[in-house]
Amino acid sequence: MAKIVIYTSAFCGYCSAAKNILERKGAGFSEIRIDQTAGARDEMMELSGRRTVPQIFIDDHYIGGHDDLLALDRAGELEPMLSGAAHNG
Repeated sequence: MAKIVIYTSAFCGYCSAAKNILERKGAGFSEIRIDQTAGARDEMMELSGRRTVPQIFIDDHYIGGHDDLLALDRAGELEPMLSGAAHNG
């Protein structure tokens, strides 16, 4: 199974929606709350180049935010990534 990290903050509807997508797929993930973890926002910005949440990484591959995750799901590309199949080869 893929290693998933999602940077989030409180009261973020897009964060909740992204987590719901992953949960529906049965994907476990590590959540890093930028509003509760010292240095997390700076780390997220360095890794993604973006200031907004959520920011999602699958197997250290930068996915983007909620809309990017949703687009991958709709294109049928998310499940292979979650199973690790997209990164083999």
